[in-house]
Amino acid sequence: MKGKRIALGKRLRHSPLVHTLGLRPNVEDYSEIELNLLRNADTIYYPSTLYEDIFLALGKRVFPANYYRYMGDKIKQTELFTLLDIPHPRTRIYRDPPRASQVLADFSFPFIAKIPRGSSKGRGVFLIRNHKDLQDYLQKYAPAYIQEYLPIDRDLRVVLVGANVVHVYWRIARTGEFRSNVSLGGRISFENIPNDALCFAERVARLCRFDEVGLDICICEDRYLVLEANMVYGLKGFQTAGLNIYQLLNERLTEGTI
Repeated sequence: MKGKRIALGKRLRHSPLVHTLGLRPNVEDYSEIELNLLRNADTIYYPSTLYEDIFLALGKRVFPANYYRYMGDKIKQTELFTLLDIPHPRTRIYRDPPRASQVLADFSFPFIAKIPRGSSKGRGVFLIRNHKDLQDYLQKYAPAYIQEYLPIDRDLRVVLVGANVVHVYWRIARTGEFRSNVSLGGRISFENIPNDALCFAERVARLCRFDEVGLDICICEDRYLVLEANMVYGLKGFQTAGLNIYQLLNERLTEGTI
């Protein structure tokens, strides 16, 4: 196994350069040979939420960095963007118990409310048009994650590996839908991709130290804003373009850039 890179998650399972052990619920489930591979590896690829902190505590590098810690956590992402002064829609988080009066002191209808953790594919995003919509949301979700509504019909999905763009496309919302997610009928387009948007995305990935990420970026009032960071991003855009993310990852491994 000399010269092999060691991974737990299956993301690199197709790469001949990586030995993927697989994810097991207990460390003792790995054989002594496998444990020695982990002990001696400088970098552990896709260590999972279960083991990432352990490897970091042992002084090992993990790839991708800032992947599991921000996966599906809109609150952490917003706080990171704010601290790094990265343009992001105006957002406030209301802790337990969130009240309508607090929200309405900061936002006017319409605005966006989101399930702050664990939602994906646009299904945890709500357009709040009135008091009833707000009360229905607050009764179900806490903390409350409230964001300004942007009058846009599309955004860019920019996928980066090692802070370099590997794929990009527009997601254009279908008529009558405020969300542009492909899973909700959004249309994929590769036309007129602005180059400065890619430079912006690479800057964001570097600042946030995102080794692998799908950034959702929009243009509003002639400036770029990051809507969200997706660690588990859909592959429909890759398939439409005839690209293979696993091949792209293997190319980066071969180049030694990840």
